[in-house]
Amino acid sequence: MRSNAKKHKGDSLFELKKMRFKRLAGSSLARCLLMFVVTVNSLTLPAAAAPNSSPFSAPDLTLGLISPASASTTAEPQVSPAKLVRLANFGMEVFSVESRKLADWVVDSADNGKLPFMIIDKVQAQVFVFDAQGQIRGASAALLGLAVGDDSVPGIGQRKLSSIRPEERTTPAGRFVASLDRDIHGQEVLWVDYDTALSLHRVVKGQPNERRAERLATQSPADNRISFGCINVPVKFYEQVVSPSFTGTNGIVYILPERRSAREVFGSYDVMDSSRKQALAGVAPVTNSATKANSSPP
Repeated sequence: MRSNAKKHKGDSLFELKKMRFKRLAGSSLARCLLMFVVTVNSLTLPAAAAPNSSPFSAPDLTLGLISPASASTTAEPQVSPAKLVRLANFGMEVFSVESRKLADWVVDSADNGKLPFMIIDKVQAQVFVFDAQGQIRGASAALLGLAVGDDSVPGIGQRKLSSIRPEERTTPAGRFVASLDRDIHGQEVLWVDYDTALSLHRVVKGQPNERRAERLATQSPADNRISFGCINVPVKFYEQVVSPSFTGTNGIVYILPERRSAREVFGSYDVMDSSRKQALAGVAPVTNSATKANSSPP
């Protein structure tokens, strides 16, 4: 009896432990399933939410760094390249400040349109000839109009020399398209402006008391105002510099003013001015093209 009672009690204890083990195993399995579901959800939910631009998208942890695409960037200021300044080359020639400024502007602005050009400084009675790139070809003294002024008298190109009064004998300032041609005597001249019969030519003898050749040879520009308006240069300078520079091409002749500023006449600017304010103040360059003429005042 006792042995049977002990056996029955042992069976009861065994069944109780078996039931507890089943419950424990069941709960452990449930916990494992729950953890599995949570893990799967944590992997699938961000991917499914990406198209909807969820604010809780996972960071890029590939290298433990935030993705460059998501990092905020600061734009660096863009520095414009400095504009290259182009200057005329006067070589060893002596020049005035105004001649230098105008020549530099012509080259820097390309106002000469890839043509040879000439600058005539009336105050200093000088002529400078440059090639299309602004390299000096030669310079010389010159004789100019007797009267001081920057404008020509209307209709002066059609008048006889004997009718032109001393105060009307000006060399006008401005920008002119010039070319080589013949005058009424068959001599080659550089026509600067046909309408006003303005030309640059070899020095003429003129009246003996005018002493034109002697005036050209002096160092002072004070005695170089003697012509009716045309520009007279030494024969050698004309034949070796002017004529070759303008043969087969037009050129630009700039005659500096003496009563107005270069900016008023040409709309020029100072290339070496640090501010480089290139506003032209609405002033258009004075441009005259050669058309035709019957005579040229000497």
